[in-house]
Amino acid sequence: MKRFLVSLGLSALLLCPSMAMAKDLTIGLILVGPYNDKGYSQAQYEGGKYVEEKLPGAKLIYLDKVNPADRPGLTIPQVVDDLVEKGADLIIAGSDDMKDGIREAASLHPDKTFIHVSGDDVLTGKAPANLGNLFGRMEYGKMMAGFCAALTSKTGKVAYLGPLINEETRRLAASAFLGARYAWTEVLGKKAEDLQFKVSWIGFWFNIPGVTTDPTQVANSFFDGGYDVVISGIDTPEAVTVARQKRDQGRDAWAIPYDYALACEGQGPACIGVPYFNWGPSFLRQAKAVQDGAWKQDFEWNAPHWADINDHDASPVGFMAGEGLTAENKARLDAFVAGLGSHEINLFKGPLNFQDGTVFLKDGEKATDEQVWSLPQLLEGMEGQSSAK
Repeated sequence: MKRFLVSLGLSALLLCPSMAMAKDLTIGLILVGPYNDKGYSQAQYEGGKYVEEKLPGAKLIYLDKVNPADRPGLTIPQVVDDLVEKGADLIIAGSDDMKDGIREAASLHPDKTFIHVSGDDVLTGKAPANLGNLFGRMEYGKMMAGFCAALTSKTGKVAYLGPLINEETRRLAASAFLGARYAWTEVLGKKAEDLQFKVSWIGFWFNIPGVTTDPTQVANSFFDGGYDVVISGIDTPEAVTVARQKRDQGRDAWAIPYDYALACEGQGPACIGVPYFNWGPSFLRQAKAVQDGAWKQDFEWNAPHWADINDHDASPVGFMAGEGLTAENKARLDAFVAGLGSHEINLFKGPLNFQDGTVFLKDGEKATDEQVWSLPQLLEGMEGQSSAK
């Protein structure tokens, strides 16, 4: 009888191969920068490789450097056509500036599934049925970055090296400012007006010679102007590279890079820590749903896994401490993270004004997700442009 059941099982698998192996799934990933940039694009590339490792039948194909400087004239629909021809079932567009192109491509390929990372077409009603949105709540990571920056600074002058200006970058810069102000006033007990927080924008996610402002020059000007901590909001690690150079010259200089969990490696005490994206679990969830035929359009804006924000199998957003974070400040950071996770600490809570002095949140009022997502200005107390115009 046992032999019969085993034989029946083997026969069933032969008759129904899907029972024996997972359905093949090819993921087409579109990266705005180099796949090995030690920043935003590498984090996404490694997220795709995570899916390939964890999901039977999954295969990753990708095209990197999809931006006007590296590939002039190339459009997102053209990239998607090529990925589809190569067998892509799920296409992930990795950058906010791909919004219009990936929407068009999704309309042209209704039999494929599309994910736009950081967009909001699902919220605005512009998304075709086969396009979803995905992002991590990096606002928390930036709050941690600002918190650590203010605790570390000896001058009370913290700078933010920003990319281009849009709703995403404004809310992330504002989050860093709020984290810095909280550490400055609530932990160190200093006056809010004694904290200087300056934002300078380079014009794109990373340096494009002749097009953007050079981030190395901007970082140098920050340090030469008395700012001793630079928080990076760009995809690449220029800020921490310059900080290390300044320290080699005997200066007090620290930086907080962005996007990639290993960004502090080799940077020594110049690196305080890094808020980073961990795309693997989110990409895996999306890919498995497509593979199973269970995918549904959604807008996902995922908070850290508060039980352990550095759990690479669970948390979409983390913060990795660097050598520049003292043991005392690491303990303070742990308490701050616990407060954010329990919601005992809510930094998007009034009274808060916009940069022009108008009211953002009244005293005691908590910001809605929509208010944070679509932040129209920087906040009062921040120096820098709120708009590219």
